[in-house]
Amino acid sequence: MSAIAERYDIEVQDVEYLQHAGTPLLARVYKPRGKGPSPLIVDVHGGAWCRKDRTSDVATDEALARSGAVAVALDFRMPPAAKYPASLLDINYAVRWCKAHAADFGSRSDKVALLGVSSGGHQALLTAMRPNDPRYASIALPQGPDVDASVPCLILCWPVVDPLARYFHAQQLKRDQNKFGEQWVAAHEAFWAGEAEMAEGNPKLALERGEPVRMPSILYLQGTADIAHPVASRQEFIASYRKAGGKVELHLFEGMGEAFITTDPAAPESVRAIAKIVEFVHRELA
Repeated sequence: MSAIAERYDIEVQDVEYLQHAGTPLLARVYKPRGKGPSPLIVDVHGGAWCRKDRTSDVATDEALARSGAVAVALDFRMPPAAKYPASLLDINYAVRWCKAHAADFGSRSDKVALLGVSSGGHQALLTAMRPNDPRYASIALPQGPDVDASVPCLILCWPVVDPLARYFHAQQLKRDQNKFGEQWVAAHEAFWAGEAEMAEGNPKLALERGEPVRMPSILYLQGTADIAHPVASRQEFIASYRKAGGKVELHLFEGMGEAFITTDPAAPESVRAIAKIVEFVHRELA
């Protein structure tokens, strides 16, 4: 716990980790000064697969860095530029890139883990469960040809664990004239080719199919007033993950909706959630 209590001055910089057709993909690196070897957390932002960027999770990333961990917040390809699985290729590459360059950031390759928020939670989880998927790992990393994207643990903030069930949920919200339903349906249809693809790139259904997946330890956070991420999907995923031998630590935050840390990072429940993330990182990656 002493590492968590310490407060570090931090450095923040943008670095290019990958290019596509001459267009750079940037990562924002939050690094504690004078600390190492530190845990390194690769942050995959949310935004319904189609919005937001590497600046979305500033409060969490800064808190991690001030606690003595490195946070690397990613940009990655999104619609309309690219659909599934393009972002998974970028994220898989970013994890391998961070592991290959861990020493440059004051970390070690065995201390690299993932954090994902909402749709970023889906992508982080799929990356962690399928680190050697030949599609996701298809971008070569010359500096580390033998490095894979496996991680010992990951943090999931209200993740989309079942994109297909979430699509049906969004369609029902749209029929009910909920203001977010139409937006979420459109986002699904922009990212995915169709329902079959939502079933294939699906962490919960991968477990139910008996797919041979990796099962790192998970910290799972969600608000009790979250209407974007169905409770049934969470319950079924956690039950399947635990039944298959995986470890999930679940924390619920009373009265909080989707994106509560992002929307109001100073709220008491957001502060408590960030503290849970920091504590988990230092415990799992000590």
